[in-house]
Amino acid sequence: MRILCISDDKDRLIYSEHVKEHFKNIDLVIGAGDLSVSYYEFIISSLNKPLFFVFGNHNLEAFNRFMDPSNDTKSVHDTKKLDIAYSGECIDGKVYRDKKTGLIIAGLGGSYKYNKGLSQYTEFQMKMRILKLVPRLLINKIRYGRYLDILITHSPPLGFNDDKDNCHRGFSSFLTFMDLFKPKYLLHGHIHLIDSNARRKVVYRRTKVINVYKSYILEDDKLGNKKS
Repeated sequence: MRILCISDDKDRLIYSEHVKEHFKNIDLVIGAGDLSVSYYEFIISSLNKPLFFVFGNHNLEAFNRFMDPSNDTKSVHDTKKLDIAYSGECIDGKVYRDKKTGLIIAGLGGSYKYNKGLSQYTEFQMKMRILKLVPRLLINKIRYGRYLDILITHSPPLGFNDDKDNCHRGFSSFLTFMDLFKPKYLLHGHIHLIDSNARRKVVYRRTKVINVYKSYILEDDKLGNKKS
């Protein structure tokens, strides 16, 4: 499986007329926040691939449209074909298993709370968001032998790829999530990598934590499981 992962800033290779040539072998796209819906629309219309995203703490014009509180506790259940909106499928606070590939993903967007803005959470609030995902994750474990493959977040876990200020600090609850549910990957954004040679990947126990700032290609032939 080959996944185009994006977050925070537009990539000139993507936002160009040659995007199909550069990313013609992509299976799907994952957005880790702080990108506009119009950018997602361009990618979907250009590559004709499913796009799943969470919100960050910026570019929140469409936040209320996708994150209606009455829908925030719902998980996306297995379907033969998910109805992908033209601007992509928001999985922030949800769990989804792709019927075609067997890939199981979950999303927990937002940053650590640093003012009264949208898509910001205290540690306790993020723990409550995780708690809402637990029933679906347990069902996955029973049916498919694992809780999930990829956790998509905007912020990093505490102590891994994060920073010291409140805005950019990571969530300790993500460490607990990885301890309990053992995703193969945690993909996040939020921390800008100005140096192209800066470290993107760290490992926490059984999970590879990857900063997908701007763009990153995740290649893993063992991701997913088509077993129904």
